[in-house]
Amino acid sequence: MERPQPRAGDLSWRLSSHPITLLFFLGFRISSLLFYILGSIFTNNFILVFIVTILLLAADFYYLKNIAGRRLVGLRWWNEINTASGDSHWVFESQDRSGSVEAGAPSQNATDKRFFWLALYAQPAWWVVLAIVSVVRLLNPIWLSLIVIALILTITNTLAFSRCDKFSQASSLASSAMYSGGMARNLAGGLFSRLFRG
Repeated sequence: MERPQPRAGDLSWRLSSHPITLLFFLGFRISSLLFYILGSIFTNNFILVFIVTILLLAADFYYLKNIAGRRLVGLRWWNEINTASGDSHWVFESQDRSGSVEAGAPSQNATDKRFFWLALYAQPAWWVVLAIVSVVRLLNPIWLSLIVIALILTITNTLAFSRCDKFSQASSLASSAMYSGGMARNLAGGLFSRLFRG
């Protein structure tokens, strides 16, 4: 009996366009949760668990923001601060998702996208569950501080990539509408007719 072949979009790392990036991404996402859970169960050394979990969360934050997001789904974000006014604003960058030869960017892999978005939304949910368990079990309140830090880091990335995805969908919709032959021709024709009509 033959095993069915995995299809595009299935959750199999072998279908990934970037399997090493995907495995490191999933490794960082899972390692901080596992270390916190196992550390809180098997040891009372809060300092060790805190430091290692924070380092794993920081590595996950950096890797997701700067490497995995760009390679797996073609999205990047960063925060810029205007030195004159002190105002900060988020900047979003996205690859062309059409996969056209003119754009020079490969099409997005369905498997990479599913793994990325599933892991992106699942990790903050798991930290919320751990926060509830920590409150119910009445663990030492200091353990809750680590969960709050983890939630801040994971929710920041989740919100930023969600906004980046919405921004890229809106910009690709606008560019496809503007550059489709009929609409661009009609806009240009209407503009020139108004200019030369007087």
